[in-house]
Amino acid sequence: MVWTRALEIVPGVTAVIGGGGKTTLLRTLGGELAAAGHAVLLCTTTKIFPFPGIPCVTEGGEAALRAAVAESRLVCAGTALENGKLTAPELPVRALAALFEYVLVEADGAARRPMKAHAPHEPVIPPEAGQTVCVAGASGFRRTIREGAHRPERYAALVGAKETDRITPEMAAAVLRAEGLHRRLLVNQAELAPGAAMELAELAGCPAIAGSLRLGKIF
Repeated sequence: MVWTRALEIVPGVTAVIGGGGKTTLLRTLGGELAAAGHAVLLCTTTKIFPFPGIPCVTEGGEAALRAAVAESRLVCAGTALENGKLTAPELPVRALAALFEYVLVEADGAARRPMKAHAPHEPVIPPEAGQTVCVAGASGFRRTIREGAHRPERYAALVGAKETDRITPEMAAAVLRAEGLHRRLLVNQAELAPGAAMELAELAGCPAIAGSLRLGKIF
């Protein structure tokens, strides 16, 4: 339960936003919680690919979800799209929370960039979410805003920078504080820039950790 404890994940609905490892975090938390005997659902309010090796319910409603969780404590649910991705499940989040002890929701997209600024319609955090965790990828440090951040024009505007400026911990912290969308921060990929990752965690202005989901290590 390394990551569950470090991020203080509690029963109910948790939304995950940002970039640099959201999907990996969902799978990691789900695996830890299911291994401890909890019923866990992974889903999205935007779009994700199904999780390999995890039972995925795309139709059949409540009955199908009950049958799936009876076989596996960790389940994925969503509405199938033609491109192979999933969007939000057919049941509302409040109904899902009545079926599962933990509902982990990917509530954001980042176009595979490690950092991100949000458009007015983002993130899509369910009102039932008791906690929102933001993920920032340390691979964004030393890249320019244009290279390392999703919606770079908004990212730059939030800190009065140019898109050709390189992302620093101070800049990343300023963006996160300006948006104020989360309660906890995970600076992932910390093995790629340990000093910068730990500096961002210290500057974040909220409970934060720096670590590597890939290595299974908290710095």
